Amino acid sequence: MNRILKKLQEDKKLLSIYFTAGYPELTDTVNIIQQLEQSGVDMIEIGLPFSDPLADGPTIQESSTIALKNGMHTELLFDQLKDIRKSVTIPLIIMGYFNPMLQYGVEKFCKKCSELGIDGLIMPDLPLDVYQEKYQDIYKKYNLSNVFLITPQTSEERIREIDTVSDSFIYMVSSASTTGAKSGFGSEQKQYFELIANMNLKNPQIVGFGISNAATFNQATALAKGAIIGSAFIKYLSKNGIATVSDFVKRIR
Repeated sequence: MNRILKKLQEDKKLLSIYFTAGYPELTDTVNIIQQLEQSGVDMIEIGLPFSDPLADGPTIQESSTIALKNGMHTELLFDQLKDIRKSVTIPLIIMGYFNPMLQYGVEKFCKKCSELGIDGLIMPDLPLDVYQEKYQDIYKKYNLSNVFLITPQTSEERIREIDTVSDSFIYMVSSASTTGAKSGFGSEQKQYFELIANMNLKNPQIVGFGISNAATFNQATALAKGAIIGSAFIKYLSKNGIATVSDFVKRIR
């Protein structure tokens, strides 16, 4: 069974952390992953930096820019991860944009991910219909979950279509804005969380965008299976470096 599915079966609220590969320093990637697992994080999203990250807020955009300047690219990330399963057991997901994956070659990319022990991919700009028509069989061949995003603007019909195609969890974007840490969720977002919970989807939801501390984590997971923290963690790395990753995680739960 895919590691993501096993993790989703655990009787707990899941904490997933996103960070940009190659940031703050080019060689920090594996160290950060290892520290996050040791700190009790449930899943990790490894960001593959891209030069035009439209869905990302300024914090993640800046980290991508720096990572690219540091020299991070697809082949290098794969090389850094070649021995990752010797020390890390939790689910690992690569999150990025479809263009670098397409340039690398979709099947070649998926095959490499499978060899390295990557469990899933999040490509926000890969349309559902294109995935179904061209790439779904490739993902399944290499046992990779494709995680789709929904937002408050996604229609109920579309959400149910995504739920039908999904095979692990649905990435539930908390708002229509770009990524970024917020102090709390407003009434509209809470209503949205309730709406999705009442749809009784077959796939659990993990909330992303706007989660930065214990309070927002607890709010986001009141009706969902887990939450993803990205911008707040990258800000922490920017200020504190990678030596005290566990301190950040302890603040969340």
